[in-house]
Amino acid sequence: MRPSAPQSINELLRRVDDIAGLTIGDLASQYQFKTPKDLLREKGWIGQLIEWVLGAMAGSKPEPDFINLGIELKTLPISYSGKPIETTFVSVVPLKELQGLTWQKSPVKKKLNHVLWLPILSERDIAPEQRIIGSGFLWQPTPSQEALLQKDWEQQIEMIALGEIDQINGKLGQVLQIRPKAANSKALTDAIGPNGKIIQTLPRGFYLKTNFTGDILKAQFGI
Repeated sequence: MRPSAPQSINELLRRVDDIAGLTIGDLASQYQFKTPKDLLREKGWIGQLIEWVLGAMAGSKPEPDFINLGIELKTLPISYSGKPIETTFVSVVPLKELQGLTWQKSPVKKKLNHVLWLPILSERDIAPEQRIIGSGFLWQPTPSQEALLQKDWEQQIEMIALGEIDQINGKLGQVLQIRPKAANSKALTDAIGPNGKIIQTLPRGFYLKTNFTGDILKAQFGI
Protein backbone atom coordinates (compact mmCIF):
# COMPACT_ATOMS: atom_id res chain seq x y z
CA MET A 1 0.00 0.00 0.00
CA ARG A 2 1.39 3.39 -0.99
CA PRO A 3 2.31 5.68 1.93
CA SER A 4 0.05 8.73 2.14
CA ALA A 5 1.38 12.25 1.65
CA PRO A 6 2.84 13.71 4.86
CA GLN A 7 0.53 16.31 6.35
CA SER A 8 3.20 18.43 8.02
CA ILE A 9 6.89 19.21 7.74
CA ASN A 10 7.48 17.44 11.07
CA GLU A 11 5.83 14.28 9.74
CA LEU A 12 7.96 14.45 6.59
CA LEU A 13 11.16 14.88 8.62
CA ARG A 14 10.22 11.91 10.83
CA ARG A 15 9.92 9.74 7.71
CA VAL A 16 13.29 11.05 6.50
CA ASP A 17 14.92 10.22 9.86
CA ASP A 18 13.38 6.72 9.77
CA ILE A 19 15.17 5.81 6.53
CA ALA A 20 18.55 7.43 7.32
CA GLY A 21 21.30 4.79 7.49
CA LEU A 22 19.34 2.17 5.53
CA THR A 23 20.64 0.78 2.27
CA ILE A 24 18.55 1.14 -0.87
CA GLY A 25 18.16 -2.66 -0.80
CA ASP A 26 16.80 -2.53 2.78
CA LEU A 27 14.26 0.09 1.80
CA ALA A 28 13.26 -1.64 -1.44
CA SER A 29 12.65 -5.00 0.25
CA GLN A 30 10.71 -3.32 3.06
CA TYR A 31 8.25 -2.04 0.45
CA GLN A 32 8.58 -5.05 -1.89
CA PHE A 33 10.35 -3.17 -4.68
CA LYS A 34 12.74 -5.08 -6.95
CA THR A 35 16.15 -3.38 -7.08
CA PRO A 36 17.67 -3.21 -10.59
CA LYS A 37 21.17 -4.70 -10.96
CA ASP A 38 22.45 -1.48 -12.49
CA LEU A 39 20.95 1.94 -13.10
CA LEU A 40 22.09 2.56 -16.67
CA ARG A 41 18.60 2.02 -18.04
CA GLU A 42 16.77 3.04 -14.87
CA LYS A 43 18.68 6.16 -13.85
CA GLY A 44 15.81 7.68 -11.89
CA TRP A 45 14.85 4.48 -10.06
CA ILE A 46 16.34 5.41 -6.66
CA GLY A 47 14.66 8.81 -6.71
CA GLN A 48 11.33 7.20 -7.60
CA LEU A 49 11.67 4.71 -4.74
CA ILE A 50 12.40 7.49 -2.23
CA GLU A 51 9.50 9.58 -3.57
CA TRP A 52 7.14 6.62 -3.13
CA VAL A 53 8.33 5.81 0.40
CA LEU A 54 8.14 9.42 1.61
CA GLY A 55 4.70 10.03 0.05
CA ALA A 56 5.63 12.53 -2.67
CA MET A 57 2.66 12.90 -4.98
CA ALA A 58 3.56 15.47 -7.67
CA GLY A 59 5.01 12.97 -10.16
CA SER A 60 6.01 14.78 -13.34
CA LYS A 61 3.92 17.91 -12.66
CA PRO A 62 5.81 21.24 -12.60
CA GLU A 63 5.04 21.49 -8.87
CA PRO A 64 7.11 20.71 -5.76
CA ASP A 65 7.00 16.96 -4.96
CA PHE A 66 5.16 17.50 -1.67
CA ILE A 67 2.52 19.82 -3.14
CA ASN A 68 0.69 20.58 0.09
CA LEU A 69 3.95 21.47 1.90
CA GLY A 70 5.57 23.33 -1.01
CA ILE A 71 8.69 21.16 -0.69
CA GLU A 72 10.73 19.60 -3.51
CA LEU A 73 12.59 16.31 -2.94
CA LYS A 74 16.08 15.97 -4.39
CA THR A 75 18.18 12.85 -3.90
CA LEU A 76 21.88 13.73 -4.12
CA PRO A 77 24.42 11.03 -5.02
CA ILE A 78 27.62 11.65 -3.03
CA SER A 79 31.14 10.22 -2.95
CA TYR A 80 32.98 8.66 0.00
CA SER A 81 34.31 12.15 0.79
CA GLY A 82 30.79 13.61 0.87
CA LYS A 83 31.01 15.52 -2.42
CA PRO A 84 28.23 15.49 -5.06
CA ILE A 85 28.98 12.99 -7.84
CA GLU A 86 26.73 14.50 -10.50
CA THR A 87 24.65 17.53 -11.38
CA THR A 88 21.06 17.76 -10.10
CA PHE A 89 18.12 17.93 -12.50
CA VAL A 90 15.66 20.71 -11.63
CA SER A 91 13.12 21.08 -14.43
CA VAL A 92 12.53 20.96 -18.17
CA VAL A 93 13.61 24.07 -20.10
CA PRO A 94 10.89 25.94 -22.02
CA LEU A 95 12.07 26.33 -25.62
CA LYS A 96 9.25 28.45 -27.10
CA GLU A 97 6.37 30.73 -26.02
CA LEU A 98 8.58 32.58 -23.55
CA GLN A 99 6.63 35.85 -23.56
CA GLY A 100 5.94 37.01 -20.03
CA LEU A 101 8.02 34.28 -18.42
CA THR A 102 9.92 35.64 -15.43
CA TRP A 103 12.23 34.14 -12.83
CA GLN A 104 9.58 34.71 -10.14
CA LYS A 105 7.05 32.59 -12.06
CA SER A 106 9.48 29.96 -13.33
CA PRO A 107 9.31 26.25 -12.40
CA VAL A 108 13.00 26.46 -11.41
CA LYS A 109 12.28 29.03 -8.69
CA LYS A 110 9.14 27.16 -7.62
CA LYS A 111 11.04 23.88 -7.24
CA LEU A 112 14.09 25.38 -5.52
CA ASN A 113 12.14 27.58 -3.11
CA HIS A 114 12.18 24.85 -0.42
CA VAL A 115 14.11 21.62 -0.97
CA LEU A 116 14.45 18.40 1.00
CA TRP A 117 17.95 17.17 0.16
CA LEU A 118 18.61 13.47 0.68
CA PRO A 119 22.28 12.53 0.23
CA ILE A 120 22.91 8.93 -0.86
CA LEU A 121 26.35 7.31 -0.81
CA SER A 122 26.59 6.32 -4.47
CA GLU A 123 30.19 5.68 -5.49
CA ARG A 124 30.44 3.83 -8.80
CA ASP A 125 31.82 0.70 -7.09
CA ILE A 126 28.79 0.37 -4.79
CA ALA A 127 25.96 -1.79 -6.18
CA PRO A 128 22.57 0.00 -6.22
CA GLU A 129 21.16 -2.14 -3.38
CA GLN A 130 24.19 -1.38 -1.17
CA ARG A 131 24.01 2.40 -1.52
CA ILE A 132 23.38 4.08 1.83
CA ILE A 133 20.78 6.76 2.56
CA GLY A 134 22.23 9.70 4.49
CA SER A 135 20.66 12.33 6.73
CA GLY A 136 18.13 14.41 4.83
CA PHE A 137 17.70 18.09 5.54
CA LEU A 138 15.60 21.06 4.47
CA TRP A 139 17.15 23.96 2.59
CA GLN A 140 16.02 27.30 1.21
CA PRO A 141 18.25 29.48 -0.96
CA THR A 142 19.89 32.46 0.70
CA PRO A 143 19.43 35.82 -1.07
CA SER A 144 22.91 35.52 -2.60
CA GLN A 145 22.25 31.95 -3.78
CA GLU A 146 18.94 32.98 -5.34
CA ALA A 147 20.62 35.93 -7.06
CA LEU A 148 23.12 33.54 -8.70
CA LEU A 149 20.34 31.18 -9.80
CA GLN A 150 18.27 34.05 -11.19
CA LYS A 151 21.21 35.51 -13.12
CA ASP A 152 22.03 32.16 -14.76
CA TRP A 153 18.37 31.46 -15.52
CA GLU A 154 17.75 34.88 -17.07
CA GLN A 155 20.93 34.80 -19.18
CA GLN A 156 20.12 31.42 -20.69
CA ILE A 157 16.39 32.02 -21.16
CA GLU A 158 17.27 35.24 -23.02
CA MET A 159 19.57 33.26 -25.34
CA ILE A 160 16.74 30.81 -26.06
CA ALA A 161 14.34 33.69 -26.78
CA LEU A 162 16.89 35.15 -29.23
CA GLY A 163 17.11 31.84 -31.11
CA GLU A 164 20.54 30.97 -29.72
CA ILE A 165 19.65 27.56 -28.26
CA ASP A 166 22.50 25.87 -30.14
CA GLN A 167 25.04 28.18 -28.48
CA ILE A 168 24.07 27.03 -24.98
CA ASN A 169 26.26 24.36 -23.40
CA GLY A 170 27.06 23.04 -19.92
CA LYS A 171 29.87 25.54 -19.42
CA LEU A 172 27.45 28.46 -19.27
CA GLY A 173 26.05 29.47 -15.89
CA GLN A 174 27.88 29.80 -12.62
CA VAL A 175 25.53 27.51 -10.67
CA LEU A 176 22.72 26.58 -13.11
CA GLN A 177 23.36 24.97 -16.49
CA ILE A 178 21.27 23.80 -19.41
CA ARG A 179 21.93 20.39 -20.96
CA PRO A 180 20.10 18.08 -23.37
CA LYS A 181 17.60 15.81 -21.62
CA ALA A 182 16.24 13.16 -23.95
CA ALA A 183 15.84 9.40 -24.04
CA ASN A 184 17.64 9.34 -27.40
CA SER A 185 18.79 11.58 -30.26
CA LYS A 186 15.50 11.12 -32.11
CA ALA A 187 13.37 12.64 -29.33
CA LEU A 188 13.20 16.11 -30.87
CA THR A 189 11.00 19.05 -29.90
CA ASP A 190 10.16 22.53 -31.24
CA ALA A 191 12.33 25.50 -30.26
CA ILE A 192 12.89 29.10 -31.31
CA GLY A 193 15.60 29.18 -33.96
CA PRO A 194 17.50 31.96 -35.73
CA ASN A 195 15.25 34.79 -37.02
CA GLY A 196 12.42 33.51 -34.84
CA LYS A 197 11.74 30.46 -37.00
CA ILE A 198 10.76 27.21 -35.28
CA ILE A 199 13.46 24.52 -35.42
CA GLN A 200 13.72 20.95 -34.16
CA THR A 201 16.16 20.27 -31.33
CA LEU A 202 16.69 17.99 -28.36
CA PRO A 203 14.69 18.74 -25.20
CA ARG A 204 16.77 20.51 -22.55
CA GLY A 205 16.85 20.46 -18.76
CA PHE A 206 18.03 22.86 -16.07
CA TYR A 207 20.66 21.29 -13.80
CA LEU A 208 22.35 22.54 -10.64
CA LYS A 209 26.14 22.37 -10.94
CA THR A 210 28.06 20.32 -8.38
CA ASN A 211 29.88 23.37 -7.02
CA PHE A 212 26.49 24.73 -5.91
CA THR A 213 25.16 21.53 -4.33
CA GLY A 214 28.61 20.94 -2.79
CA ASP A 215 28.38 24.30 -1.04
CA ILE A 216 24.92 23.38 0.27
CA LEU A 217 26.31 20.14 1.75
CA LYS A 218 29.31 21.98 3.20
CA ALA A 219 27.06 24.52 4.93
CA GLN A 220 24.90 21.72 6.37
CA PHE A 221 27.53 19.18 7.42
CA GLY A 222 30.79 21.14 7.42
CA ILE A 223 32.44 18.74 4.95
